[in-house]
Amino acid sequence: MTNFRPLDLVVLNTFVTVVDKGGFTAAADALHLAQSTVSAHMKRLEETFEQPLLQRGRKAPIPTPAGERLLSHARQMLRQNALAWQDVSEQRLDGVVRLGIPDDYVVYLPEALSEFESQYPGVELQVDCGLSVDLVQSVRAGSLDLAITTRQPKSPGGEVLCQEPTVWAGAPGHDTQRRTPLPLAVSTDGVCIFRERALAALDAVGIPWRIAYTSASLSGLTAAVRAGLAITVLTPSMLGSDLSIIDSAEGLPELPMTEIALHRSPGRPKEAARQLALSLQAHIQARSTVDLNKAAPV
Repeated sequence: MTNFRPLDLVVLNTFVTVVDKGGFTAAADALHLAQSTVSAHMKRLEETFEQPLLQRGRKAPIPTPAGERLLSHARQMLRQNALAWQDVSEQRLDGVVRLGIPDDYVVYLPEALSEFESQYPGVELQVDCGLSVDLVQSVRAGSLDLAITTRQPKSPGGEVLCQEPTVWAGAPGHDTQRRTPLPLAVSTDGVCIFRERALAALDAVGIPWRIAYTSASLSGLTAAVRAGLAITVLTPSMLGSDLSIIDSAEGLPELPMTEIALHRSPGRPKEAARQLALSLQAHIQARSTVDLNKAAPV
């Protein structure tokens, strides 16, 4: 029978971070370690189990079957470690935090919420997706603790976390932006500032347009754009790998910046909600520095 040895939580944390961050370099940056230290941690862990835990020869690290099993245990052990520290130091946070966010901004959530849950495993997160105007009303009514929204005339207030450029986007390999009238994929009328800004900008320079596709979700709009049926308006952070920013040389008008705001429910906030707000602020502000060259012009 194998002699069981205590597992090093520091090394397990490195393993989880390598998988979650998608590589040794990103994990080293996140953990503030030298890349050689991250590699040494992984070597030690694999020597402990006497088998590979990550598949070799891939751009992103993918756990082996043994690595998948260890990954599940490692997450549980790190979670219990956080709970132990918070219990003994009497700093444990419990309770439920209700967060609202539009589907368009789900890109901001995964990493921020994963880190928050790792840091405060006693807190139960409930995330509701909806329209910005509806989320603001829910926060004001107290049915949500926090909401991240696109700031617009119908949902004023809140704390501006960042500004992002608003851009025209299309699908590479299509000349959709050169058609007349210009086909657009936009949200339904009255619920999204992107639609209002796009139509106003086109009208201001006399470019004829038509609504070719409407949807309440970003995935619905981008599906139409990918197929070459229309172009749309969004922020660079919403771009998928299969969409790109339309170059200004195509003659489309410039669009105003988009503000992303954080709304809080009235009254004294719960400590868990306050900590989540701080985490979201940090992640969104860090992400707001967008490289417009990440997408090739259409």
